[in-house]
Amino acid sequence: MKSSLRHALAIIALTASSWASAQTSLLNVSYDVSREFYKELNAAYVAYVKKNTGKDVKIDQSHAGSSAQARAVADGLEADVVTFNTTTDVDFLADRGVVAKDWRQKFPHNAAPTTSTMLFLVRNGNPKNIKDWDDLIKPGVQVVVVNPKTGGNGRMAYLAAWGYVRSKGGSDADALDFVSKLYKNVPVLARGGRDATGIFLQRNIGDVLVTFESEVVSVDNEFGKGRVDAIHPSASIVAENPIAIVERTVAKKGTAADAKAYLDFLYSPEGQEIAAKHNIRPRNEAVLKKYAAAFKPIKFFTVEQYFGSLAEAQKVHFNDGGQFDKLYTTK
Repeated sequence: MKSSLRHALAIIALTASSWASAQTSLLNVSYDVSREFYKELNAAYVAYVKKNTGKDVKIDQSHAGSSAQARAVADGLEADVVTFNTTTDVDFLADRGVVAKDWRQKFPHNAAPTTSTMLFLVRNGNPKNIKDWDDLIKPGVQVVVVNPKTGGNGRMAYLAAWGYVRSKGGSDADALDFVSKLYKNVPVLARGGRDATGIFLQRNIGDVLVTFESEVVSVDNEFGKGRVDAIHPSASIVAENPIAIVERTVAKKGTAADAKAYLDFLYSPEGQEIAAKHNIRPRNEAVLKKYAAAFKPIKFFTVEQYFGSLAEAQKVHFNDGGQFDKLYTTK
């Protein structure tokens, strides 16, 4: 009798252990400066699922330069979802059969639940009196940016500077001249957005950091308010934040429905509100209006206006031997 009781207890213990290990776990592989946003969003999503279904889910995060992350996923990193800051990094995975070819059709707004733009962070008091893109090419101004070959943050900074010249009526030749001068003022290229912030604030290099609008909140939280001033230029680029399910991983793990539910949450009023709190522009008009004070009006232009598409910009400007390689000489 004792033996059968022990046997029964062993089966119960094994079943309980199987239930515990059956907890859904998802890996979100994301870009460099989205850590704090996803930390808060993931906690909210876990609570949301528990409240509505009783299920326990666990969301793991991985962050680095967007393009470096895309290569890691292509090479086998088992992401269930990717949440990047440039569409070309998702296209890179689609071309390799890792995400669906029609990934843009899987979610609203071409699978970009939020957007951002590029602005400038300067040292408190703005000692170099930097107000617009033209100030970045002045002699004696050091500019910190991300390497456009390794991070979407860097590509968007480059395209924003180029597009600024075009938005004022300049030609591509004028834009090339301007961007060439800007990169002559770049003392070091950062690997990703958070690395750029570290170079600027921890290593104390540079007079201005060109980065995503969302980095303002992260800097205030990490380094304390008053370290930097945010400068909104007269014109800047619309940077979409694309998302996709990693078909290769979810097919193997059986997590397709869970991955979709997680990404759907980004579009929910709660998800959009969390984005706005982190200075990431929500698509939800009501939430955007609520946080209007945080999102200063800027004359926006799109990638399509001046570059055709991000894929085209990638070929012309950022592929090996492209325009960026020609204008930037390693220091």
